[in-house]
Amino acid sequence: MKFKNFFSDILGIKVETKEELMKKFLIIGLGNIGDKYTNTRHNIGFKVLDEVAEEHNVTFETEKLGDVASFRFKGRTFILLKPSTFMNLSGKAVKYWMDKENISIENILVVTDDINIDFGVIRLKAKGSAGGHNGLKDIQEKLNTQQYARFRFGVGGNYSRGRQVDFVLGEWSKEETSQLIERLPTSAKVITSFGTAGLNNTMNTFNGK
Repeated sequence: MKFKNFFSDILGIKVETKEELMKKFLIIGLGNIGDKYTNTRHNIGFKVLDEVAEEHNVTFETEKLGDVASFRFKGRTFILLKPSTFMNLSGKAVKYWMDKENISIENILVVTDDINIDFGVIRLKAKGSAGGHNGLKDIQEKLNTQQYARFRFGVGGNYSRGRQVDFVLGEWSKEETSQLIERLPTSAKVITSFGTAGLNNTMNTFNGK
C-alpha cells in the first residue's frame, strides 16, 4: 500500500490494487466502422454497446484503435470498446485495450453476431472456436487462446447458398428492427450481469432467452 501511495502521490501515476483490477471489465462489441455498416446484422456488437452506453448515460470517445466509453455500476467498472480496426482486425484493438487497462482475459466479454442462432436469441459461452467468424478468429490469434467469454446474438440464417456475406452485411428487415427494440435492453442487462453476477450465473439467466 505504501508503494501504491508513493506512485500515486509523488509521481502522479494511478496504481490500481489487485482487488480494483478484478472489478474492471472490458466489453468488446464487434462491428465495422462507417455509416454504411451502422444498421447491418454484422454490427450487432456495436448496437448492443450503444444501448448499454445510453442506459448508463455515457458517450463514446474516439481513442486509439476504437471508440471507448466507461461507467461504474454496483462497484464494478465497465469499459466499452467498439474497435475501429474493421471486423477482420478486431484482435489488435482487444489486445491493446486489455494491456492498457491491465484487464485479465477472465474479465473480457466479446459481443458478436451469429448466423447459426435464431434471430434475437442470446447465447453466452466461456470459450469456443471462432466458428467461421473473422472477428473472433482474429481475437483468438492475437490473444493466442480460445479461452475468453463471448456473447453471441442470433441474427438467423435466412439466406440462400453463397449469400452469407450479403446477409450479414445487409440491413435489418423492418420486422427485425421492431423486435430489436425489445431485444437490445435485454442484451444490455447481459453486459452488467456478466460483471456483477459472473459468467455462469449470467449464462443460466439469459441463455436461450
